[in-house]
Amino acid sequence: MPRTLPPVLIALLLMYLVQQQLASVAGPLAAGFGLPTAQIGLLFSVASVATAIASPLWGLLLDAAGARVVLIAGLVLGVAGPAGFAAVVSLGLTGTLSTDVAFLLVLLFRGVVFGIGIAAVLVAALAVAGLTTAGVGDRTRAVGFVGAAQSLGVLAGPIIAGVLAASSMTLPVYLAPVLALVAAAVVLVSVKPPVPVPHEPVRVRPVELLPAFGAGVLLYLSFAIAEVVVVYLAADRERIESGAIGGVMLAAGLGLLLAQGVLVPVLRWTPDRLLKVGAPVAVAGYALLATAPSAGVLTLALLVAALGVGLGVTGFTATASLGAGPRRQGLVAGLVTLTSGVAFVAGPLLTGVLYEVEPNAPALVAGAAALVATGLAFVPAGALVAGSGTN
Repeated sequence: MPRTLPPVLIALLLMYLVQQQLASVAGPLAAGFGLPTAQIGLLFSVASVATAIASPLWGLLLDAAGARVVLIAGLVLGVAGPAGFAAVVSLGLTGTLSTDVAFLLVLLFRGVVFGIGIAAVLVAALAVAGLTTAGVGDRTRAVGFVGAAQSLGVLAGPIIAGVLAASSMTLPVYLAPVLALVAAAVVLVSVKPPVPVPHEPVRVRPVELLPAFGAGVLLYLSFAIAEVVVVYLAADRERIESGAIGGVMLAAGLGLLLAQGVLVPVLRWTPDRLLKVGAPVAVAGYALLATAPSAGVLTLALLVAALGVGLGVTGFTATASLGAGPRRQGLVAGLVTLTSGVAFVAGPLLTGVLYEVEPNAPALVAGAAALVATGLAFVPAGALVAGSGTN
């Protein structure tokens, strides 16, 4: 692994710990503010939209000014967002702020400011992975580690929040800006401007990357739908009790972490093979999800789907990165992040509509999306991306 990458991965991990800690306590805090559940959904939607919109803009800035500039700018916002959110929570719970004013400030700090900040860190991490690796195998493993850092943060954040919330519901909120500050310190001390390694000439035309991007957005969309429909099933006590949802979601996080952090570096598959294997595995997971009779089978279904999606989106990301030269790694990283952001904005909305029609419809649509992604995975993206993955 390039020496520049580990401190960036630590910063990314800490930012996703912050994101998930704040998400985990949003519901109970909303009750303390007297906010309806729909407004919490709006908060998450605003954050996702802010991340999606900001990602390609950060990518363009990175190509112009460098990864360290984008990292520092993103982490400044990453500290300011949770710090402002903590202040709003403190003032809101004491009655200093009205409910409406508190909610608008929460949207600003937790939604917009932090959403833009975390986008910068993710874009920079993907770009650093692209700039500091040259071969197909090294590039694929590097972007896999970026995904694994995200998945570990998503997995560990709620656990840490639960432990802290046992003492005080506001403790995760006050710890969040501290973790973001640690991330900023790691970057300031350890991250120097990455020196691009010599890259082979790019032999892929931009239009040849469209199938990979299509597969990527469909895999992300399918997974977003699957995660949300499990929440709906638990709320309605359809095949799963509400108390079992934690184990199901834990399986999803473990599947992504295992795929990206363990299987990708161990298997050493090329990006196109990761897509060709990962997408059908995801289809199998969604087929199991649609027919699962119990919480145990639902858990297995989401684990299988997560393994497939983890492999597939790593293949997609590596394909996109390998299809661009060093001067366009920021833009490609921004577009990849935009792809996942759009999917996770659309996924919950689509799931709500489908679930009203038929509770099993979201799982079927998720499977259909992964099936189309499987077809797109077999569209060649150029000789470079299909080359040896052992270097």
